[in-house]
Amino acid sequence: MRKNILITGASSGLGEGMAREWAAQGCNLALCARRADKLEALQRELQQAYPGIRVLVRELDVCDYDQVFEVFRGFRDELGSLDRVVVNAGIGSSQPIGRGHFAANRHTMETNVIGAIAQSEAAMEIFREQNDGHLVLMSSLSGVRGFRGPLNVYAASKAAVASLAEGLQLDTKGKPINVSNIMPGYILTDINRGVKNAPFRVDLETGVKALVKAIDSEKRRAYVPWWPWTPMSYVLKALPFGLFARAM
Repeated sequence: MRKNILITGASSGLGEGMAREWAAQGCNLALCARRADKLEALQRELQQAYPGIRVLVRELDVCDYDQVFEVFRGFRDELGSLDRVVVNAGIGSSQPIGRGHFAANRHTMETNVIGAIAQSEAAMEIFREQNDGHLVLMSSLSGVRGFRGPLNVYAASKAAVASLAEGLQLDTKGKPINVSNIMPGYILTDINRGVKNAPFRVDLETGVKALVKAIDSEKRRAYVPWWPWTPMSYVLKALPFGLFARAM
């Protein structure tokens, strides 16, 4: 069992949901996000509900790269070790290319890709020192192929995260460090609440339980929920470009 778990982007949505699930399992939690007030409220709730665990919180913007290393090391020092790091913080939207939104799209890439690299660097340094650990990178089903319009840059960022995860799996093959690439489909959160075309979307509780089960299994890649997204991923990859363009 991974006892000490660090989750970024833990103040809402999937991060908050995963924190609740692992708290119920008796895990100690290191939670960070930009919204300190929400983290502190979650900390109070979990410590009251599960007095036998430790819940540490720190404010963190994953685009403050020096701070990423400071926060991760600080959590490690307080807990004595980090058994799992979930790279969950990210931005769930982008804008069509060529429509005057470069700054927004750059921020999406910096948060989702450069921020993920910073978190992976910080986590892997700790895991290599410990010679143990589980790094979890949260990609997306949209990372399987390119998507049109508003999802173009977001999908590209998640494809980069998936590629990063696979490269790290090659680096750690045969070592006591596991790396998982988690690719959720549509799970209802504030990020996608307004999305009209969200096929097979599941509620947050169902999605989070499936996420935690997939992460605890420590598979190299997991589509969440398994049905229908695992078989759907093969269909998406295999569709000829013309059919894919009509479907999307």
